Amino acid sequence: MHTPNNIEHLKPFVKWVGGKSTSLLRLLEYIPSNIENYVEPFLGSGALFFALNFKKAIINDSNEELILAYKVIKEQCPELIMYLQSLIYDKELYEKIRAWDREPDFKQRSDLERAARLIYLIKTCYNGLYRVSKKNQFNTPFGNHKDPNICDVRTLLACSEYLNKTQAVIMNKDYEALLDDIPEDAFVYLDPPYFPVSKTANFTSYQSGKFNFSEQERLYNFCVKLHERGIRFMQSNSDTEDVRAIYKRFDIKVVEVSRRVNSNTQKRSAVNEVVITNYDPDTGIIKSL
Repeated sequence: MHTPNNIEHLKPFVKWVGGKSTSLLRLLEYIPSNIENYVEPFLGSGALFFALNFKKAIINDSNEELILAYKVIKEQCPELIMYLQSLIYDKELYEKIRAWDREPDFKQRSDLERAARLIYLIKTCYNGLYRVSKKNQFNTPFGNHKDPNICDVRTLLACSEYLNKTQAVIMNKDYEALLDDIPEDAFVYLDPPYFPVSKTANFTSYQSGKFNFSEQERLYNFCVKLHERGIRFMQSNSDTEDVRAIYKRFDIKVVEVSRRVNSNTQKRSAVNEVVITNYDPDTGIIKSL
């Protein structure tokens, strides 16, 4: 089992769909203790990334706005804090900033502006979760918060320190394009959009486009390539017959995870998920297929 770090105030700087804050302790039970290089291709809020000890990291997500926020926190944290501190919890301001991505020159805005926008919108929107339309435009309505902490200074500073200390290389690529960048001694954690638990369920999506069945098969082939290179990986996914069938050659463990019910942040239910590894969780030794 990997021992978590205890850096004060270090935690994800935003909430994200499928975040692993509620299942960290269970996941740590399956992570090897001797990690030198850490790689996370589907970063999201980075709950596991921020919880671990290692020397170097490659972190990646396909969401460009999210990755910009990580880069700005690493490289321009004082300026980001000043910008966020200038923003207030106001519906008119919220809708004005939310509408930026409808502008044709949105991507001409500075990285600092776009990073602050992402954090501000997530802190003040309904239920605090990032959601976009098919046009990839942020469409979550204004939230109903008492006093949202728009600028969590201590968390932002802790995240910035950690990103620099771990020499984190921050990327915005399709995960498959990372393969050649992953060192042989790396540990790779995969937290993709989950396989739907029923035929009527939708794939979890935090940007336009869907992670469909063929994408799940492509991810499996990526895992096989990691295994063939002798790289240890762990993947989280939903506990379904399809997932078990796809990954039957690997080690599969069931974990119970607390999940919010709909938008009610007070009600929680326990659901089963799977942890898939190509190594023995007790020894960290890669298994043969």
